[in-house]
Amino acid sequence: MTQTNSTSNIWPDYSKQNVQAARKPVKALGKDEFLQLLVTQLRNQDPMAPMQDKEFIAQMAQFSSLEQMMNMATQMSGLRQSAGLVAGLIGKKVGWQETTQAGSVDKTGIVDSIVRRDGVQYVKIGTSEVKIDDLTTISEAASQPAQSGGTGVTGNE
Repeated sequence: MTQTNSTSNIWPDYSKQNVQAARKPVKALGKDEFLQLLVTQLRNQDPMAPMQDKEFIAQMAQFSSLEQMMNMATQMSGLRQSAGLVAGLIGKKVGWQETTQAGSVDKTGIVDSIVRRDGVQYVKIGTSEVKIDDLTTISEAASQPAQSGGTGVTGNE
């Protein structure tokens, strides 16, 4: 009967540097993945039955459309966060829903200023700050006499 050494390595060449980190799965195909698929398809096509010209043109058009839509989405996101566009809310009457212990309450108020914190823009209404994305209504403010210390917030229950 032979005795085995319990401290011997099962994998003598094992090293943590040789192990690659697990790749996170991608849920949506982007333009890079689409282009990789197209190149792989071209590389592995049967030379006796190559891809038809119209199929190739259709796939290139799809790739071009995908790229343009991604560019447009990026530009729209930047426009939505544009300080110049959001500054137009100053002096407007806005509405939002606020959750309290009693439930959801509709509130309205006149925008005093715009605040940007951690890349997120808020409208300042009196002492309240509301994310731009949480606004439910925007309308022209009725002419009201100026109040000191902000225009305040009104709630409707």
